[in-house]
Amino acid sequence: MKKLLVFWLSVLCCAVVFSGTASAKKFKVAMVTDVGGVNDQSFNQSAWEGLQRAQKELGVKISYKESKQDADYSPNMETLTDAQFDLIWGIGFLMGDAIKSTAQINPNQKYAIIDFAYGPQTPKNVGCVVFQEEQPSFLVGYIAGKMTKTNKVGFVGGIKFPLIERFEYGYMAGVKLANPKCEILSQYAESFTDAAKGKAIANNMYQQNADIVFHASGSVGDGVIEAAKEKNKWAIGVDKDQNFLAPDNVLTSAMKRVDNAIFDMVKKLTKDEFKGGETIVYNLSNDGVSIAPTSSKHVSKSILDEVDSLIEQIKAGKIVVPSTKQTYDDFLK
Repeated sequence: MKKLLVFWLSVLCCAVVFSGTASAKKFKVAMVTDVGGVNDQSFNQSAWEGLQRAQKELGVKISYKESKQDADYSPNMETLTDAQFDLIWGIGFLMGDAIKSTAQINPNQKYAIIDFAYGPQTPKNVGCVVFQEEQPSFLVGYIAGKMTKTNKVGFVGGIKFPLIERFEYGYMAGVKLANPKCEILSQYAESFTDAAKGKAIANNMYQQNADIVFHASGSVGDGVIEAAKEKNKWAIGVDKDQNFLAPDNVLTSAMKRVDNAIFDMVKKLTKDEFKGGETIVYNLSNDGVSIAPTSSKHVSKSILDEVDSLIEQIKAGKIVVPSTKQTYDDFLK
């Protein structure tokens, strides 16, 4: 009997040890924000929400480092690298150089970046995520063109880079498809953080009789939305559903599902399916972009039905949304 008891105790101990070694690894994932910070109510916040979802659903340990200026990118990357996270994200195209140089020095560390692609020069330990921002911008532009009462709308960009121009040209194409006679005012703030400048630009556009202004400008857009509230005009949000910032004045938002992309990539990491050296493109076809769920608060069902039709045409390749000046000019022809 005693020998039998010893036998079963040894079996139980082995089972416990085996169970412990077979249990899932506790992954650690972190991100470095750009200068907008983790609470920018835009794409940095969306990225953090994606990591929070990964923590809740996948049991991943998460952390972040905020960047106050461009000079913080590399030191923040180095700090997280030293902390031995399994995957380190850089949120925003402005971190392209910092991630590439850090990745080259640390070839065994996995990195990923939002809004930047290195093409053939992509390091083998870096995964790139980009979006077709022109697609949701086209849809909100169509809504603006349909709903303007003054035949004049505006666009406020952050810093003039090809990425932000994709928002601009997609938006303008949507406006023109809906309303060829509509005039479009466009101006860049040359900042992603100066809300006061965003407010001043939007106020100037409203004074010129624009009644809807779309921003793709990070925290600069907080000022655009504030101006819309004060003038009782329409603003169109970006990246997240920004209706909560001004429920009566944010008409719709061009959503860029950074949260979904972050979660998807982290899930691949936990399943040993993360691949560096390549770029994943998110668009309407894989739920990487959309218009805000709250659009139905202020946009009629008939217009939203037309938007749904446009979505299907884009997915089918019947409409190719312009993303540059050349493709925009060609689209108008």
